[in-house]
Amino acid sequence: MVAGPRGDYGPLPYLHLSAEKRNARLPPDRAFRSFTVPAIATAGPSCQPARRRPSVPRGTAREGFSTVRLATWNVNSVRQRLEHLARFCTAAAPDVLCLQETKVRDADFPAHDLRDLGYVHQVVHGQKGYNGVAILSRIPFEGKGTETWCGRDDRRHAFARLPGGIELHNFYVPSGGPVPDPERNEKFAHKLQFLTEMARWGRRGRAAGRRLVLMGDLNVAPLETDVWNHKKLLRSVGHTPVESEHLQRALGDSGLIDAARHFVPPAEHLYTWWGYRFPRSLEKNYGWRLDHVWVSAPLLPALHGFRVVKETRSWERPSDHVPVVIEVG
Repeated sequence: MVAGPRGDYGPLPYLHLSAEKRNARLPPDRAFRSFTVPAIATAGPSCQPARRRPSVPRGTAREGFSTVRLATWNVNSVRQRLEHLARFCTAAAPDVLCLQETKVRDADFPAHDLRDLGYVHQVVHGQKGYNGVAILSRIPFEGKGTETWCGRDDRRHAFARLPGGIELHNFYVPSGGPVPDPERNEKFAHKLQFLTEMARWGRRGRAAGRRLVLMGDLNVAPLETDVWNHKKLLRSVGHTPVESEHLQRALGDSGLIDAARHFVPPAEHLYTWWGYRFPRSLEKNYGWRLDHVWVSAPLLPALHGFRVVKETRSWERPSDHVPVVIEVG
């Protein structure tokens, strides 16, 4: 069930207001500690990945794990986005970062560069040129692993257990190709099969009663307000009724809650992806919400903040996705 505008746990952050006005309406423990992300520089020495650990706000995971900041980002090639990762991680200081579309074999993953940013604990599950996921953390893992789906080892799911009993799953759902017809398009059939298996995974009770976070690029914008033009895009892969039904079934069957829509009411537009094909998509705000964060009910009262970091889409040679950040504690 997706929480409504107020939910069952008291008032939700008013993200359409300024941070000052929004926090004035919230109890102190629900006020969101905002952050800024500096613009990336043009080519030159300043663009090299920062060789220092990100600064850490007081009360975050490094000090007793009281609050954990989690981020998900489809970087569309981790080696091409190292400069962007350094800027984002230095400014936003996520304790744990889930990446999708790393597009690199495990042996060639830039583990050293990311350790220099403070992410010494890593789960890497990639392949050459396509797909790939990774979980990077400043917090030691209590367990970690990967899974295969649809009988294919195409590197789409990694998981880790964090202190405090939090189980974190990083997913990259198939995009589905250009034609929304499983009879004519094998890639679309694969996508529907993947989402069907996610629903089955949820029904097995793997999320029930757990302190679980599922995040990643799920490649479906299920709600009318998850795309810039619902009527125009109903026949476009990523927003077709059949995909939306499959994703909502996976959410419902798992017993998880759409964390973004816990903070931002479903009536409000919310996007995390602006495509490359139309050069002015960001300027025109022709966006889609393809990147998601789902949490189990035991974690819902512990959610303190949420942000879509849209600034990264305007950087030089950006990913078409932007980071999504939540705080749990």
